[in-house]
Amino acid sequence: MRVLMVCLGNICRSPIAEGILRQKAAEQGIDVATDSAGTAAYHVGEAPDRRMIMTAGKNGIDISDLSARQFVKADYQNFDLIYAMDQSNYDNMIRLAATESDRQKVRLILNESNPGSNAEVPDPYYGGDQGFQHVIDLLDVAVDKVIERIKTNG
Repeated sequence: MRVLMVCLGNICRSPIAEGILRQKAAEQGIDVATDSAGTAAYHVGEAPDRRMIMTAGKNGIDISDLSARQFVKADYQNFDLIYAMDQSNYDNMIRLAATESDRQKVRLILNESNPGSNAEVPDPYYGGDQGFQHVIDLLDVAVDKVIERIKTNG
């Protein structure tokens, strides 16, 4: 299974989503390839936001090895599941999808933990440090459901 996490700049929400999934999959011995991307090219080549790296570390998750990249059409062929952190990024990816099969791969990640809610992972970039922990808390629960989906659908 190949899973891509996507937010706007790929320095806060999607890298931590990738890091949580990568760690949980490894702990449970699940074979999953992970990556993250941003729909915008604001931070291509940069490490995740230092505040997210720090908060992730406090939660036992290392994302310091990640580097931002932009979402591209080829990602539809390279991934089985593509999770958007919010509606805007979901909509951007749906617009780029060439086929119905591509569109079916794209999901809002918090619909995993709160089905049908269309809830969004808030962007912590402009807020205080507590926003980074809140994002981790939300994604921790959602990623547990992603793991269940992977185990069920292999």
